[in-house]
Amino acid sequence: MTSRKIDFANLKHQYKLYKTEIDEAVHKVLDNANYIMGNEVKELEENLQIFTGAKHVITCSSGTDALLLAMMALDIKPDDEIITTPFTFISTAETIAFLGAKPVFVDIDEQTYNIDASKIEEQITKKTKAIMPVSLYGQPANMDVIQAIADKYNLKVIVDGAQSFGSTFNGKRDSNLGDISTTSFFPAKPLGCFGDGGAVFTNDDTLAQKIKSLRVHGQSKRYYHQYIGMGGRMDTIQCAIVDVKLKYYEKDLARRKEVAEKYTEALKGKDLILPFVDERATSAFAQYSVRVQNRDNVQSKLKKQGIPTAVHYPMPLHLQECFAYLGYKNGDFLVSELISNEIMSLPMNPYLSDDEIEFIVKHI
Repeated sequence: MTSRKIDFANLKHQYKLYKTEIDEAVHKVLDNANYIMGNEVKELEENLQIFTGAKHVITCSSGTDALLLAMMALDIKPDDEIITTPFTFISTAETIAFLGAKPVFVDIDEQTYNIDASKIEEQITKKTKAIMPVSLYGQPANMDVIQAIADKYNLKVIVDGAQSFGSTFNGKRDSNLGDISTTSFFPAKPLGCFGDGGAVFTNDDTLAQKIKSLRVHGQSKRYYHQYIGMGGRMDTIQCAIVDVKLKYYEKDLARRKEVAEKYTEALKGKDLILPFVDERATSAFAQYSVRVQNRDNVQSKLKKQGIPTAVHYPMPLHLQECFAYLGYKNGDFLVSELISNEIMSLPMNPYLSDDEIEFIVKHI
């Protein structure tokens, strides 16, 4: 057993780096006591607009609520169908089901682990209303093909970018992909707050206005409600924290890429399948995930050396108990099932030192 301990996401180190600015920003909110929809909310939204180039940014209470707001804005109703991937965090399909709509799963590409765009068209029915690709581990899906299919069948595209804020596809920030793009500011995400938070991005004026209203219980003005909405606001303190971190985010993204490249170079020749990034895309590297045989054994050995690992994700959504009603079974999505048995995420954050990377690689 080693006395060494490597931090998976190293959130403490990040706080220490920006401590003075973060503390000042939080205390400013405390002094003003405007905890809900304070000035810092608007300031963050404006700075996110500048960073992404998106016309409209609406912060909200979580990445999950961002997906709900997106679908509510598009009038997704019970019995509507939304095509998505079974290899993702549950929020993706859970929010579809929550609105009474039906998640229709399509298997993933074996290289990127994102939805296999070539298999989407065959799942379209008269009930299909939208396609929801996930930018897994930080990399957007094949948006050229997905958007072409959506245009052909007059479908909407909602991008679940919970893991990919700041990534690009064909030179365009992921926040500008599809009709609506969403992200999460969960603490362990590449750009995280110190609690829950998220954002919705769109270049459509009408959708933006509706999302802003839905976020505050469907209000058109105080106590006058145009829509059935939700309490989906991101609180002022969390916005203040993300706004500080956003100033350094380009540097963090560059460093994540550098860490990923160092991993890839050092792990070449080992009995692993390494991450693949489409040449049209850049990744935010929310995770650095490899495929490995005998995963449990490898994880156990690494743990003894003080090296944490994680599995994103051990069971595809079509095999989860809560989705049994959809009627899927083992063998329906072979690539997703294969990857779920082999995938393993290594420590990934902008602050991993060369020495730590060398130590991790040596023990794999």
